[in-house]
Amino acid sequence: MKIAVSRCFLSVFLAGLMAPVQLTGQTSPVSEPAVQTKDQEKTIENREQSQRALGILPRFTVTNRQDAPPLTAGGKFRLFARGAFDPFTFGLVGIQAGVSQAENQFPDYGQGAVGYGKRYGAAFGDQLSNSFFRYSFYATLLKEDPRYFRMGRGPVKHRFVYALKREFICHTDKGGRSFSWANALGALSSGALSNAYYPEQDRGVGLTMGRAGLALLFGSAGGLVNEFWPDISRKPHHSHNNGPPQ
Repeated sequence: MKIAVSRCFLSVFLAGLMAPVQLTGQTSPVSEPAVQTKDQEKTIENREQSQRALGILPRFTVTNRQDAPPLTAGGKFRLFARGAFDPFTFGLVGIQAGVSQAENQFPDYGQGAVGYGKRYGAAFGDQLSNSFFRYSFYATLLKEDPRYFRMGRGPVKHRFVYALKREFICHTDKGGRSFSWANALGALSSGALSNAYYPEQDRGVGLTMGRAGLALLFGSAGGLVNEFWPDISRKPHHSHNNGPPQ
């Protein structure tokens, strides 16, 4: 089964971010004051949905609060839209389309500006539909919270396993835990929808399942970045402050 190499770019990019992690490093989640009003909660959500790794990679879906109040339907849609139409997303999709064209994936799209535009549209359609189904449509319909609830403390091994499992286990709007149907159905729905715009030889049940599987794989890799990026970003600062003993 053919799987587009451009899809592998994202996993390599995420893996590169994870490379510097120290097995002994751990930090506690940032503690937030008790939320008293809706305005205070909205301020916290806006701050969380402005987080970035390296100043560019969106981390809008991450919360450090295990007891964070559930998002409203409107809040879930805004979470989707904020990530889907972020400048970083457009840039990353452009790179994916460039790699796809350089390797002549989906040859029926052709080459030149027209071929690049078709590949860009397909790559953007993939990420747009996947984000919409997961973070907004199914999350609202099934009353699941689409955010990543960062563990932030404890042995690195436990946090590593926790991060990988978050693609398949979610918080519910009632505060419980359940299988993440929004992620699973979102990946399948996005993969099925892609049959509408990929070339005929790149359609079918097998390719749909393959694209869905890759989406879930990337989601798990993203969980590792969400969990450990604060540790990585703080380490250079700590190393700078910890001079030689006097």
